[in-house]
Amino acid sequence: MNTEDVLDEFRGAGALREGHFILSSGRHSAMFLQKNLVFQYADRTERLCKALAAKIEARFGKPDVIVSPAVGAIIPGYETARWLGVPSMFVEREDGGFKLRRAFRIEPGARVVVIEDVITTGGSFREAVAPIEAAGGMILGCACIVDRSGGKADVGWPLVALATLDVPSWPADALPPELAALPAEEPGSKRLRA
Repeated sequence: MNTEDVLDEFRGAGALREGHFILSSGRHSAMFLQKNLVFQYADRTERLCKALAAKIEARFGKPDVIVSPAVGAIIPGYETARWLGVPSMFVEREDGGFKLRRAFRIEPGARVVVIEDVITTGGSFREAVAPIEAAGGMILGCACIVDRSGGKADVGWPLVALATLDVPSWPADALPPELAALPAEEPGSKRLRA
């Protein structure tokens, strides 16, 4: 599966959106990949995650466990783990940082791949690594459905992406005039408060 095949899955689900979006990283973009519109379809999710599992295994060998940051990456993490035949876990935010909760336990020395859905800066991946390493897990690398940084995201470990796009994003204080003129929408969940 190549980048165009991945984008076809997003287009087919109505998940490739244009406008003014505030991303989970806090950066602004004229394009948003509404991945949950894709992940609501088991057949689309299966095709994407089966291909991602094959790329992971080709790059790292078979991991012992897949860990995903909640909430957005839980579904692709689970489905990719299913294709690899390994357990799927997730980290979730508690007191501002990611933690392993819900009785999830990583065995010391376990080979871990962290699955993300869409990355822009790699920030969620870097945050998700801390509780995994604290539990004794050995990070092999990161994998994602879409790397929208064009390969420039600093994840700190090797990165496997099913699709790589170079989609510009800007800090709030440096928006191009045509983007600043549009109302901003924040479709992600990272900064939602209870």
